[in-house]
Amino acid sequence: MRPIANRPGDGWPRRCASSEPGGTGRLSAWQGKRELSNFPLMRPLRSLVLYILAVLLVTALLAPGLKGLAVWGGHHMPFLAPLAERPFSRIVHRSLELVALLGLWPLLRSLNMRSWSGVGLVRPGGQWSKLGWGFAAGFSSLAVVALLALATDSRRVAISSHWAPSVLEAALSAAAVALIEEVLFRGALFGALRQAHHWLVALAASSGGYALVHFLQRPPETGPVTWTSGFVTLGQMFRGFVEFEALVPGFFTLTLAGLILGLAYQRTGKLYFSMGLHAGWVFWLKSYVVLTDAQPEARRWFWGSARLFDGWLAFMILGVLLCVVAAGLRGPPESRPS
Repeated sequence: MRPIANRPGDGWPRRCASSEPGGTGRLSAWQGKRELSNFPLMRPLRSLVLYILAVLLVTALLAPGLKGLAVWGGHHMPFLAPLAERPFSRIVHRSLELVALLGLWPLLRSLNMRSWSGVGLVRPGGQWSKLGWGFAAGFSSLAVVALLALATDSRRVAISSHWAPSVLEAALSAAAVALIEEVLFRGALFGALRQAHHWLVALAASSGGYALVHFLQRPPETGPVTWTSGFVTLGQMFRGFVEFEALVPGFFTLTLAGLILGLAYQRTGKLYFSMGLHAGWVFWLKSYVVLTDAQPEARRWFWGSARLFDGWLAFMILGVLLCVVAAGLRGPPESRPS
């Protein structure tokens, strides 16, 4: 019997019988579907795993050289002396961010995201209102946490004479962190995972990864910096993943934050609302550290520390914000992008 050829546009190979004795050439529709569905499933995951491993390896090798360059520059140019005095763990952390940013474009190309619009970045015209509303939502949500902590004397205002440069640095950091992390976690990671999974599965997975990354610690100095110091420091930075007090409730709060940011991207189709939301949070986190001090009798487990998100109050406030975003932002309920 002559096999029935697939018509253009058929989603999967048709079930057909082979003309050979024994039916050795028979291809079932289920087998064809399984083989074709494995390709979009494995390619994004493989690219993401290779990206993470490459970032860690390059960071470990690059950081000692940057430290040596900073020390050399501090000896020859006095204005670089503060940079030379920074802890090596701080340099490792900044190197990690730099390498992750530089490796983002090859990652996006491997995921067939060959333009910035593929990760939710378009011309800002018409997007300023989304950016503004997002910033207002992020700023006001953590403002509730901060003001309640101050009202109950769990924290106290402690404004130094150098508060203005600190607030300016917080604003600049908020803008940079929001842009980089939203492109990486929502545009690339969430976008890649939803190529192979339902968007709700991709949202949960990317939010968990986003939360875990924020538990990198800054270990103390361990002596002279050698070419292996980057590997040692990276290993010490990952210790926060196994400390229960650090993970709870901080991990759950940051996972909620990832869910809110990812849902906003899914509903709007652009990153601007998510970037504004993220920037509002980061601005509070950076400002809260320099503008307030802890009280010795404060219940840190509820009100949180200077990090603000590691208390149950922040978890509850973000839970309310997730419901507001889910109800307020409307968009096409697509499970997969076209």
